[in-house]
Amino acid sequence: MSRVLEAAGSASLPEFDLYIDGRREKPIGGAYFPTDNPYTGEVWAQIARGTSADVDLAVAAARRALPVWNGLKPSERGRLLTKMADLVEANVERLAGAEVRDNGKLFAEMLPQMRLVADWFRYYGGMADKIEGTVIPTGKPDMLTFTRQEPLGVVGLITPWNSPLLLLTHKLPTALAAGNTVVIKPSEFTSSSTLVFVELFEQAGFPPGVVNVVSGYGHEAGAALVAHPDIAKIAMTGSEAGGRKINEAAACDFKHVALELGGKSPNIVFADADFEAAVVGAIAGIFAASGQTCIAGSRLLLQRSIHDRFVERLVEIAGQARIGDPMLATTHVGPVATSPQFDKVLQYIEIAKGEGATCVLGGGAYTGEGAQGGRFVAPTIFTGVNNQMRIAREEVFGPVLSIIPFDTEEEAYEIANDTPYGLAAGVWTSDMGRMIRASERLQAGTVWVNTYRVGGVSTPFGGYKHSGLGREGGIAAIKEWQQTKTVWICGKPDTNHPFVMRH
Repeated sequence: MSRVLEAAGSASLPEFDLYIDGRREKPIGGAYFPTDNPYTGEVWAQIARGTSADVDLAVAAARRALPVWNGLKPSERGRLLTKMADLVEANVERLAGAEVRDNGKLFAEMLPQMRLVADWFRYYGGMADKIEGTVIPTGKPDMLTFTRQEPLGVVGLITPWNSPLLLLTHKLPTALAAGNTVVIKPSEFTSSSTLVFVELFEQAGFPPGVVNVVSGYGHEAGAALVAHPDIAKIAMTGSEAGGRKINEAAACDFKHVALELGGKSPNIVFADADFEAAVVGAIAGIFAASGQTCIAGSRLLLQRSIHDRFVERLVEIAGQARIGDPMLATTHVGPVATSPQFDKVLQYIEIAKGEGATCVLGGGAYTGEGAQGGRFVAPTIFTGVNNQMRIAREEVFGPVLSIIPFDTEEEAYEIANDTPYGLAAGVWTSDMGRMIRASERLQAGTVWVNTYRVGGVSTPFGGYKHSGLGREGGIAAIKEWQQTKTVWICGKPDTNHPFVMRH
């Protein structure tokens, strides 16, 4: 069934409505669109197709809720966020299952991701009553000068299809702890898990309108949210192309913007690395989540002296990956989440072959045992790649690895940094000095040494160059959702020299 098929609902399929002002709402236009299960390819639900009219209602609800939310004591807001953490923990299996059905990722990965969601809400729940201004010693007599940290207002969150709830949570509890109210526009490919998730805000007791969700297409609901004059900030996780459009549109109203975009991350293995650990790290860096992560280590840089032996071992282990039902604990690689992305990955595989790269594993769609008619791409490895090929420069966002050899440490850094992206990088070495040098030389927001694809709520995350703007996570991220006001209080007014600035 085509994704462009619109319907007013189907008697045989569940419907997911919008969530506005604390209640479920039918879309004003009455239209719904289908969503399918990536594992089976079967349409299983209808999602409300919100438009600009629905965005207007959601933003108005969030504006009404803003003084209510900020009228609560910070500790009360923190308790509600902590209550959310408790509810997420009580519903991890249900939420993880919703994610798997929505985007096809492994249940074995979604389950700990849902526990991470709880960690984020608990972390920022504890921070809600610890946001402080600063008293500034200006040296001016009879003057008290201090800063106030105030919320931006109503903010818009646009989330992707690869890890909808976790990547929403990289934004949502921080924005709420800082005092903002929120309108969420989830990806049209994976809206249902977000619409299930917001039920927990009702159970936690959040005031109506603090959190709102308008599902729909990017060119309709998404564009309306970005352009809305009452939105103070847009935070988006997605592609470089989408981020550029949002940044340009938001600039018209001087909106605050946070963008977590794509990557073409280098995973560098030196000859002195722990060989087996590096092989496992290379596999985890690209084939986990079927390569559908912005931090995927899609460029594997191998020191030439270990290149052939490393490739042989890599192919041996990756070739044993079990492909199939993402709900099974024995599955290693699940389906590609969306039909357009499936086609894109296959296209890039053909581009790589046309560029002269050598395919040593995979190289196309997987239709073997366990495929179920879903969208599967076999784990694919290319050797003979140079850094000017499209397969090495453009984000594939699938289980496709490009291997590039290097000779010297300096050459490794040059290749690693020769990319428009700068989200993450990995380094495998036993040389402590090289670890430090790599952390300095690599142009990336996150550098992993002797590990890969590790994160946590207390650590800042974001990109260099085309990989984005702003940081998520950690204490400092709160200020990304606030504005600073400086206050001067004069204890002894001065009536002298009215035409001269007071010094």
